[in-house]
Amino acid sequence: MIELARGAISKMRVSLGSPVQYSFRLGEQEVPVNPLIGKTLRLEFLGAIHCSHCGRKTKTSFSQGYCYPCMKKLAQCDTCIMSPERCHYDAGTCRDPAWGEQFCMTEHVVYLANSSGVKVGITRANQVPTRWMDQGAIQALPIFRVATRQQSGLVEDLLRSQVADRTNWRALLKGDAAPVDLPAVREQLFEACAEGLQGLQQRFGLQAIQAVSDAPAVDIHYPIDAYPAKISSFNLDKNPIAEGTLLGIKGQYLLFDTGVINIRKYTAYQIAASCTA
Repeated sequence: MIELARGAISKMRVSLGSPVQYSFRLGEQEVPVNPLIGKTLRLEFLGAIHCSHCGRKTKTSFSQGYCYPCMKKLAQCDTCIMSPERCHYDAGTCRDPAWGEQFCMTEHVVYLANSSGVKVGITRANQVPTRWMDQGAIQALPIFRVATRQQSGLVEDLLRSQVADRTNWRALLKGDAAPVDLPAVREQLFEACAEGLQGLQQRFGLQAIQAVSDAPAVDIHYPIDAYPAKISSFNLDKNPIAEGTLLGIKGQYLLFDTGVINIRKYTAYQIAASCTA
């Protein structure tokens, strides 16, 4: 085995191509992953986790890469990140107002994606199309541009009465979902949620919540030679080694013939990556 790099791992860097292009980020090093498909790849957890914010050594990673004190105090680890409609910036209780202004008080996109089926989601406008690739979507379509994260969360909350807001990760890794007419789904949602959407526009203003009716759907293709015959997850906390023939990559998952691993889950873990020549 040849060692490729070692260091604190972060979610893989992605770029839209046909197929999506991936790179490991291990400390300051980046390693293209697509060329490793078909080779034996080994990821070894070296036993240390260092908080991705303060660098403190921690036995357990919280909120994907943080130590417990940082998880309790940082704005990016607050409950409103997972539930943006619960944003409390206006109440003056944001953990870090400057961070909130940069990341939350900025334009967001509400979108439809087809990963394990149709779902609704939100992301910062500058994270399109990265967010879609990170989720393993094979199709995606922006349907609203919204002034703040909280407002996008309120729109999402309204739409998820009609469509799911989560991905079935096991279905995602068993094969591609059947293609869906996302513009048709968009029109159905606009009609079904018209009253609620009008209420939000009256509350925040027409400029704050703008429907996107003319954007084309984006098709996304992933570098996959084959899907695993059985979906079982590597757990580096129980067994420090994930190894096998790399079959493909989808979302932030590596697909081996021996199991799958979500790279993002192990953010801040010290990892050594090796492969056959």
